Amino acid sequence: MSDTDPGAADREERARKLFAGPIAFLKSAPALQHLPTPTVPEIAFAGRSNVGKSSLLNALTNRNGLARTSVTPGRTQELNYFDVGNPLVFRLVDMPGYGFAKAPKDVVKKWRFLVNDYLRGRQVLKRTLVLIDSRHGIKEVDREVLEMLDTAAVSYRLVLTKADKVKASALAEVQAATEAEARKHPAAHPEVIATSSEKSMGIAELRTAVLEAVES
Repeated sequence: MSDTDPGAADREERARKLFAGPIAFLKSAPALQHLPTPTVPEIAFAGRSNVGKSSLLNALTNRNGLARTSVTPGRTQELNYFDVGNPLVFRLVDMPGYGFAKAPKDVVKKWRFLVNDYLRGRQVLKRTLVLIDSRHGIKEVDREVLEMLDTAAVSYRLVLTKADKVKASALAEVQAATEAEARKHPAAHPEVIATSSEKSMGIAELRTAVLEAVES
């Protein structure tokens, strides 16, 4: 959030109220024909399996059980939709985790087709938030997804998760490295947000960033 933006404080408060209001699970879409009618903006969440995506979605929406956390990597192979606001303002889309070593090849192939088709063909998709584990930084499998997003010309932003699990000095290093990587990608937002679901770190900033993308 920029200090020079006169509307920044207003947007932060509107984001807080929006995420404190009605949010409900809409549906799971195993294929494109099951996607909801594209009537409102969508913000998608992507990340490696076990990156903490479900926990972050729960923290973002201030609800414990909105997104199911799974102990089995690669278990979710559908696009999960959540309605935000009443009347409806936008939708959050929880994308299947990627990079799971134990998933069968046909599952990985299905994931790639579903996600690629969604990214390329969804006009209402405003931004994808790509989650990166602060303890590991960007891995090769993440770069493959970033390149997929670049090719699809989908605006995206990198978000560090589990920032409370590393020392402040290490977090500063991984954040700088992640921002340096973001600058190499044409579709990436230059600023990286560091978050912790457990400590609520960066959650208010992330809510504001979501609303900013919705309204862009």
